[in-house]
Amino acid sequence: MKKLAEKDFSRRAFLAGTAAAIGTPVLAQNVDGHDTVEIERDISTVVRRNISSFRTLDWQPYFSNLKNGAILVDLSSRALHYWEESGVYHLYPSSVPLTEDLTRRGRTTIIRKVEGPSWRPTPSMRKRNPEWPEFVGPGPDNPLGTHALYLSWQYYRIHGTHDTRKIGRRSSNGCIGLYNEHIAQLFGMAKVGTQVLLI
Repeated sequence: MKKLAEKDFSRRAFLAGTAAAIGTPVLAQNVDGHDTVEIERDISTVVRRNISSFRTLDWQPYFSNLKNGAILVDLSSRALHYWEESGVYHLYPSSVPLTEDLTRRGRTTIIRKVEGPSWRPTPSMRKRNPEWPEFVGPGPDNPLGTHALYLSWQYYRIHGTHDTRKIGRRSSNGCIGLYNEHIAQLFGMAKVGTQVLLI
């Protein structure tokens, strides 16, 4: 049998480990590396389904000014763009609503900020998921994560998440989700009165 180079083995181990983690069947290892093409293709397909299409944007096409800062949520690319009042720009991957009927677009504002939010499912969530609890207090299992920015639209929030698999996916019941570390950053910068646009 041909001896494998150390870097070839490491690459194979990485591919096999990644494939196992995402549920891709691992083909029998071939010393010539022909099996790795299928694994790489499968991994690439899965990764594309779960990432934001990051592209930087200018604020001018969307807002007339940056008073109190501005948040743009691009639902198609699954990204949240934030411009501080000074013009400093931040870009975060996000989760977006699961279906079109749960999706709301347009202009709103931040009306409240809560660190350590509690969560109650909305009446429509309870109808769809009667097994869900009626209330979840602050903590590691809270669906709103560590921080929440409440919007002027009833029931809509920008918040963290205890389930990081949701980020980059169509996975929410209407809200916009960020990694807890990202919502903590945004929470520290955004103000009550920050303008928000979902497109």
